[in-house]
Amino acid sequence: MSDFSVKPVLTGELTVLRPFTEADAAVMGAIIEDPEVVRLTGEPAGDLTPRRLRAWYGTRSEQDDRLDLAVTDRATGELVGEVVLHDREAAARGCTFRTLIGPRGRGRGLGTEATRLIVGHAFEQLGLHRVQLEVYGHNHRARRVYEKAGFVVEGVRREADFRDGLWRDWVMMAVLDREWAVHRGRPGLTGPEPTAR
Repeated sequence: MSDFSVKPVLTGELTVLRPFTEADAAVMGAIIEDPEVVRLTGEPAGDLTPRRLRAWYGTRSEQDDRLDLAVTDRATGELVGEVVLHDREAAARGCTFRTLIGPRGRGRGLGTEATRLIVGHAFEQLGLHRVQLEVYGHNHRARRVYEKAGFVVEGVRREADFRDGLWRDWVMMAVLDREWAVHRGRPGLTGPEPTAR
């Protein structure tokens, strides 16, 4: 299995996933601090100073233990979020996936396509066996995106986090290489062909 040292450009109909540069820092800082992103993914770790953001996004292409790609709107080139493969388990041929999409990228299918592109890359180019994720139980939009891309709920860590005055569940989901080989991120389209009449 390959490591994550190769930083590809992945192109879909709606999105282009590309390596990050230092110039992406300010836009990503605004996306990470968006109230809806915070509500559905959690508070940023530490103070997001411009210097810290430039250092982080300016070095993503140097990391061989994770794959961070910018999600851009193919029509405009606008940066709208990120997708990440990390926590690679070499012996088990698995990794963890995460994503976040800012307000200018929501509700247009960009997140769904970006998820399919990066997960497809994980299986088809990197030879992974399993891609997993955790998502807050109250993040219904993200859960629907993951289900549309073929992720299956494996369990729930009940009341595992206390946020906004409420106990929150974490939902564990994953997709396997053999499942991906059948549906390629579109599980609803893998049934038998309709009979012509």
